[in-house]
Amino acid sequence: MLRGIKGVKDILPDEIARWQLIEDMARRLSLSYGYQEIRVPVFEMTELFARSIGASTDIVEKEMYTFQDRDGTSLTLRPEATAGVVRAYIEHNLGGSAVSQKFFYLGPMFRHERPQAGRLRQFHQYGVEYFGMRSPLADVEVVSLLWRFLSGLGLPDLTLEINSLGDAADRPPYKAALLEFLKTREDRLCQNCRRRMGTNPLRVLDCKVPGCQTATEDAPRITDHLSAGSRRHFEDVQAGLRDLGIPFSLNSRLVRGLDYYTQTIFEVTSGRLGAQNAVAAGGRYDGLVEALGGASTPAVGFAVGLERVALVLPASAIPRPHSLIFVAAFGEQGVTAGTRVLDELRGLGLRADTDYRASTLKAHLRQADRLGAEYVVIIGDDEVTKGRLLVRNMRTKEQEELPLLTAARSLSSRLKIG
Repeated sequence: MLRGIKGVKDILPDEIARWQLIEDMARRLSLSYGYQEIRVPVFEMTELFARSIGASTDIVEKEMYTFQDRDGTSLTLRPEATAGVVRAYIEHNLGGSAVSQKFFYLGPMFRHERPQAGRLRQFHQYGVEYFGMRSPLADVEVVSLLWRFLSGLGLPDLTLEINSLGDAADRPPYKAALLEFLKTREDRLCQNCRRRMGTNPLRVLDCKVPGCQTATEDAPRITDHLSAGSRRHFEDVQAGLRDLGIPFSLNSRLVRGLDYYTQTIFEVTSGRLGAQNAVAAGGRYDGLVEALGGASTPAVGFAVGLERVALVLPASAIPRPHSLIFVAAFGEQGVTAGTRVLDELRGLGLRADTDYRASTLKAHLRQADRLGAEYVVIIGDDEVTKGRLLVRNMRTKEQEELPLLTAARSLSSRLKIG
């Protein structure tokens, strides 16, 4: 028997209501904030991700699914969507508009990671990207949308942490100070962090190994090395979040795993997820559009891991499906009339089904019970002759007659649909 690939999960019908709720909330809120949906390819030139994410990041070094096209071009399944959205923004001159450009996306991403709860090799993200606005209020808007999305779903034990990485001029002196500090603790760091010291020392602060966290507890904080402009921007972001009543805490160790971030960065975690507790993250990336060949453009965004949202989504948040009406049609004339009624019910937006194999009322009722139908419409040859049909309430077992020609509309009105 052929099985699915390790780390790639089927989303089965009994889970779909959970996913549809999450995706519907993402679309509704994004549109209400003025974001338009964008869909970019699931694979791009490998160079796009190496240049945007950073050649020394774990994603590029270890996690990307990269393959050669027939012409020898190196292609990569997207490990995240921001790079592709920026590429589309540049390629289609979307920045040529006089207004800021705001996009959202939903779709699968791919990383070769060790599969575990909430971390898969094919996973799904909802994200937004806001181009053309340097104001700290843009950061606040993006965080506000994220917080409203997660809290609106009723996710438990949420924590929002923020930090600032400063601008491009702030980073080099801080990296130098951090590297000097790390050299004094090198013998206490894991092998991976020792390697990172030579490539991207900020990532040492993001290490989850307890020994490394202890060794760097008193590391220099980047917020102590911000320029006056960067400090003012970060203070304005905090003030904006407080104005909107969005709870947050400062985390000087928060650095994010992608090289393109500048200024504000943020992460939302859930206390219900264990070690892999990050639900969403994002930040400002003012230099990325220019780095990929576009004009200098400020930008800010976030991405949400939908598998992790689904894991902690309360069952009480998932709406019950619409009542099912089962059409029990039997006999030559009954089947013909029943097929018409079934089609009419569906045309009115009602959830309706039947069993084409069943030839007796008993067999139909058995199947209706299995499907959890609330009502059964009974149509046999006798009912057709009378021009009426029976509707049985499967909960109370009560039955009533309705005119055959108007029964579907009567049920639609009763269930407040149509």
